[in-house]
Amino acid sequence: MEMTTLTMVLFLLSMLWSVSHGFVPPRTFRSSLSRSGSNNYLTTEELWFNQTLDHFSPYDHRQFEQRYYEFLDYFRPAENGPIFLKICGESACNGITNDYISVLAKKFGAAVVSLEHRYYGKSSPFKSLSTENLRYLSSKQALFDLAVFRQRYQESLNLKHNRESTENPWFVFGVSYSGALSAWFRLKFPHLTCGSLASSAVVLAVYNFTEFDQQIGESAGAECKAALQETTKLVEQRLASNGKALKKLFNAGECKAMKKPLLLIMDAERFGYVCSWRLMAISFIFWQDAAVTAFQYGNPDTLCTPLVEAKNAGEDLVDAYAKYIKDYYLGKFGVSVQTYNQKHLKNPAVSEGSGDRLWWFQVCTEVAYFQVAPSNDSIRSSKVDTRYHLDLCKNVFGEGIYPDVEMTNIYYGGTKIAGLDT
Repeated sequence: MEMTTLTMVLFLLSMLWSVSHGFVPPRTFRSSLSRSGSNNYLTTEELWFNQTLDHFSPYDHRQFEQRYYEFLDYFRPAENGPIFLKICGESACNGITNDYISVLAKKFGAAVVSLEHRYYGKSSPFKSLSTENLRYLSSKQALFDLAVFRQRYQESLNLKHNRESTENPWFVFGVSYSGALSAWFRLKFPHLTCGSLASSAVVLAVYNFTEFDQQIGESAGAECKAALQETTKLVEQRLASNGKALKKLFNAGECKAMKKPLLLIMDAERFGYVCSWRLMAISFIFWQDAAVTAFQYGNPDTLCTPLVEAKNAGEDLVDAYAKYIKDYYLGKFGVSVQTYNQKHLKNPAVSEGSGDRLWWFQVCTEVAYFQVAPSNDSIRSSKVDTRYHLDLCKNVFGEGIYPDVEMTNIYYGGTKIAGLDT
């Protein structure tokens, strides 16, 4: 009866989260997720697990150390309490956060474990993140990581409590990309889990994700949308006439020119800055990416109020927008301009900022989510197109790197994903 209650709770939570979180998170948000203070964690004690590097090769027996965490304060092993596997996604995993899962764990006497995604954080198999070494970075390998870890942890738990062949009920949790992993884990390994909470799960890989901007426009409302569209036009005009001054206005000085013409896209629909090669482009092109952050994470007024007020008062919209980016997106939200610098993305060294390169590799090989402008009534600049994204993938990772979206959706089922009801 208690497990049935838990399953119903997970279902209701998934419905709530799917309504309140409707977008793919900006790539820059990953770093914010991994910078929580120590008081926000149930535990930060690092544990290590020897993981298989290539689950699909019968000949490659190499392993790497994968970081994980466990929290057992609420666990009731005598009652065969459940195991909550909290999946870490595309960022460093610095502990088990103290959130709604801890409430559920206390109620149901559950253990909570969390496995860091391969390559991210301290779970890198290689000392260099060259394109060649990244060939083992995929959602498919990550799912097998979870399956192997789940089996080994269950075995160690049985040994610890002097039990034989006992199977605790396992439930998996994830948000956004890790939400997709949660759903896909239930799909591919139904015998290893009783249920999955896949919050805002991006289970459908999308090549040209025009719906992204369309949703932002609807969420913004008529006044704010018009202000954003006008801001976009003004920014494009100023970049053409005085790009250097505009770059300085938006604190984009870290995006330095290289040996060839450089295209700076400050994507405020995703709100950040993208330094990108364009052989024929000489100007810097501004675009909105910070707007997504304002809408997705519950602060639309932070962006819309100053923009609409500036527009109604006949004040400079670009100045108002720049202030929002510097005060909120770069300031309070803590995003770094470097996140979108292709020189940074091309750096194969393992470092605290490696997650940017790693996620772009997954974008460029599996899921795309290219946030391009809709053909009509767009907030985003039309200059941020499919060709731009494909050029980025090629420039950062080399020839032959592109997202095989069709194969990803065939493998996982896209929106027609179907798990096993038990």
